[in-house]
Amino acid sequence: MFGYISPDRPYLFIKDEELYKAMYCGVCKGIKKGCGQTARTALTYDMAFMSALVHNIAGQDIVIEKQHCVIHPFKKRPMACADEITVLLGCINTALAYYKLLDDKNDKEARSFLRFFYKKGYKRAIKKCPAADKIIAAQMAAQAKLEKDGCAIIDMACEPSAEMMKELCAEVLGDKTTPYAEALSYAVGKWVYLADALDDYDKDVKKGRYNVLYKAYGDKCKEDAVNNNRDELIFIFDNLFADMRESLANIKFHFNHDLTDNIILRGIPLKTRQLLFGGCGMQKQCKAKTEVKDVNEKVQS
Repeated sequence: MFGYISPDRPYLFIKDEELYKAMYCGVCKGIKKGCGQTARTALTYDMAFMSALVHNIAGQDIVIEKQHCVIHPFKKRPMACADEITVLLGCINTALAYYKLLDDKNDKEARSFLRFFYKKGYKRAIKKCPAADKIIAAQMAAQAKLEKDGCAIIDMACEPSAEMMKELCAEVLGDKTTPYAEALSYAVGKWVYLADALDDYDKDVKKGRYNVLYKAYGDKCKEDAVNNNRDELIFIFDNLFADMRESLANIKFHFNHDLTDNIILRGIPLKTRQLLFGGCGMQKQCKAKTEVKDVNEKVQS
């Protein structure tokens, strides 16, 4: 996970903002319990979203208590208590972070040395949930092969990340998994891969690294890629939003799902607009927002 999944905060109820923060702290506690202290530094809000989603689908309520933590040692904060799901998600978060740093090593990124700080936590993670590690390892290897081969087909390049999220969802939910829950996770995984490709477009081109959007379009900067392929990009994301919306409508939730609805129906489209048009200048940005109005209306319907 890369930290792209977040809510549209101006439209988030206060109760859900508090729940979101509590779920984030809960996964952090889960990482500590399952993988140790150091691994907690790799936590992203993506896992807070996954925790809220999975707990609700599984029908497993959370217990929120006011507790101290390392970052907030003086004032207690509402935190979700670590349970089996949060520990498992914490292990997955740690494994994903470790594999991402291994990928950074192959890309000759300076930060790849950080993998040594997570190695101990990663070993604890695979001991607790070897099945999840096998899923991540297999799909990351498939992703690396596609990238090594210079895959220029967007759907094909997204497949390993999408399939990984689908399989991890099924692993965490166990016998509570459903086809629609897995389909939602698949679409979210595909979106995360494309969001990362958009975010890193200019940096990847500059450093000569693989980027599926550059392979597909060949433009030297993201602004040109977006301007020259605007209709196709909107079509791709529009289809992803539609898939998420359909899956979401068919999932049985056991508790209030305002938080996850906000993230999927508003937060993800908002982040997409920011990644597509946020660096194009004010005038172009306003024009771009007008052109994706129909997409946004569909997402919010």
